[in-house]
Amino acid sequence: MNAVILWVIKRAPQWLRHDLDSKDAAARGRAEETLAAMISDALANGTGTAEKD
Repeated sequence: MNAVILWVIKRAPQWLRHDLDSKDAAARGRAEETLAAMISDALANGTGTAEKD
């Protein structure tokens, strides 16, 4: 699970990284929700890097 989360974080777009560091609570909240959705999707559907046959 840690590998999948790390894979998602490494591939996070720059705007997302920027917004996660924002002082604007609304922007930061949207970024947090987006990252959570990206992680959930990767955990549910796999990343393509460690797919099982």
